[in-house]
Amino acid sequence: MPQVIESGVAYLALKAAQKLYSKAPAALQPDEFERVQKMAQQQHKLEARVLVTPEARDVMVPPSTIELAMQEIRGRYPNEEEFIADLSRNGLDEASFAIALERELKVEAILEKVGTQAAKITDMDVELYYQYHPEQFRRPETRLARHILITINESIVDNTRAVASERITAIAARLLKEPQRFEEQALKHSECPTALDGGKLGDLPRGKLFPELDKALFELKSGEVSGVLESELGFHVLRCDAITEASVLSLDQARPHIRKLMEQKRKRVCQQAWIKGLLESK
Repeated sequence: MPQVIESGVAYLALKAAQKLYSKAPAALQPDEFERVQKMAQQQHKLEARVLVTPEARDVMVPPSTIELAMQEIRGRYPNEEEFIADLSRNGLDEASFAIALERELKVEAILEKVGTQAAKITDMDVELYYQYHPEQFRRPETRLARHILITINESIVDNTRAVASERITAIAARLLKEPQRFEEQALKHSECPTALDGGKLGDLPRGKLFPELDKALFELKSGEVSGVLESELGFHVLRCDAITEASVLSLDQARPHIRKLMEQKRKRVCQQAWIKGLLESK
């Protein structure tokens, strides 16, 4: 099986392989490689048609935009050598990669231009959407939650069930007397990455945590700390920082979201119809 796709479609093949299989083209199985190559070639042909349309006239990608995109991609690698080596493994070099990236950005800019031809969203459109999609504007009750986690691991002396239980019980006792110390105790003792943010889990609706924790959280009052809880991760203590009651967004509150959603949908429909016309005009 060939491991390098022709340079004209290598960039598109790389993107397709990552999107479909989370692999580089060289790591694909023969049937996967064939599918990716076919998709990349079809995409390349379509882009070629897009780039010679009347809509492509006067569309330019500023060099600064290309440079920023290149920097963002480079930043995914530990160093420049790894970046260059990865390009080489996928049939690209820095120059061909930059050309392909510029081409991609120009095609995106042309499609954005096409999208501006979509029908404008009126106030009546927004009001009708709100009226016919009420379920989208109901907001469930949420709890702003923090936790402290002590894991259970019988192979680690400080995390055997007995020792972990003693540790979390001592933390819970301290917090029962001084709940305001929760963030300090989380930073000092919690074995969850959230410790760095004072144990903050976020503003959560029902059903986002393990059942044992979820039930306890939604029984707490604002500012209240739970007792010791257990999940499959280990032992926890929770604090409910705030409660946001269930509500329904008003039309005025929902209006910006609805307008943006409808504009994006109409733009996609307009772009898809335009592309379909290109394909049918062969």
